[in-house]
Amino acid sequence: MKFFGYRRSNGRAGTRNHVLVFPTIVCASTVAQMISGRVAGTVCAIHGCGCGHVGEDKEQVIRTMVGFTGHPNVAGVLLVGNGCELITPDVIAGELVKDGQRVEATSIQEAGGTSKCVEEGIRLAEKLLAEASSLERESIDISELILGLECGGSDAFSGLTANPALGVASDLLVAEGGTVIFTETTEMLGAEQILAKRAGDAEVERDIYEKISAAEAKAKSMGMDIRGSQPSPGNIEGGLTTIEEKSLGCIRKGGSTTIVQVVNYAEKPSKKGLVIMDGTALDVQSNIGLIASGAQVIAFTTGRGTPVGTPSVPVIKVSTNSDTYERMKENIDINAGVIIDGKGTIQSVGKQIFGELREVASGKVTKAEILGHREFDIPTLGPVL
Repeated sequence: MKFFGYRRSNGRAGTRNHVLVFPTIVCASTVAQMISGRVAGTVCAIHGCGCGHVGEDKEQVIRTMVGFTGHPNVAGVLLVGNGCELITPDVIAGELVKDGQRVEATSIQEAGGTSKCVEEGIRLAEKLLAEASSLERESIDISELILGLECGGSDAFSGLTANPALGVASDLLVAEGGTVIFTETTEMLGAEQILAKRAGDAEVERDIYEKISAAEAKAKSMGMDIRGSQPSPGNIEGGLTTIEEKSLGCIRKGGSTTIVQVVNYAEKPSKKGLVIMDGTALDVQSNIGLIASGAQVIAFTTGRGTPVGTPSVPVIKVSTNSDTYERMKENIDINAGVIIDGKGTIQSVGKQIFGELREVASGKVTKAEILGHREFDIPTLGPVL
């Protein structure tokens, strides 16, 4: 089975052909936006990181930036720095060059201020764009696809319609030799035993228990009991009552195949198949972690409705109920509410999602892309000093 994507010089396959303008420090965000705004066809990602990070937090932020900017959906990246920060363009560019990514860089201080940096950035971005425009889609085996899974604004229907249907699509991709990554560790609380039974080996089983236990312990260390404070107010209004109930619905996105690996946030899997990424339950941060881990497409289920997209990877939205779909048609690609309405089944909607995955991977534009949703955020693990 095939899709039509972009083959990169390092051998990896992309579903989009973006030129990305990326500030390595929050201080360069406005300049990066100015450059991207004047070079039609580029995309820009704005964040609040880049300085004051230490230890494990610094490692995670750099890993996320490298994974995101070096992603196969990015034909070339322009890094924009200030000049005196912790994470300069050189820090990221060095890793990108090793991986074969096309990269250019500029710095506000070295260029001589905002205006000069913008002008230099425009020149470099236009150069990258010209190179990217010469590339064409080609037939690529679907086994090279990595699908990221996310759910946000969950409701009582999430575990009955959209999530199990997405699980069917996940199983279909894994059966074709592809990879599926699901995350949101705090939304696995109460479902540890179920996930552990699906572990491919003892190491994966141990990792599942350790990551979920660590997420709960971290919350308790700050005086919070997740099992008492979750679900969120929106989840409760949507009909969910406990974190365990939410978790049992959440994990159904991953289908029924063996879990082959557990990776850290923004870490690339070394195995194909179903993978857990240890990460936050915050939608935007989850999406970015999935991208940095290599996902070329994201499937996102929602009960309450959510508009978010990403700067570089298409996000397929699947509603859990028909009311949300009708109210937010401009944001949602597939309506799994037909399962409750008696007009579809979990299997039929799952196959529909899988078909949509192939079409989007081959260039079909999602609702989030049409509307220009490009949300971006990186989680931090501790205080910024």
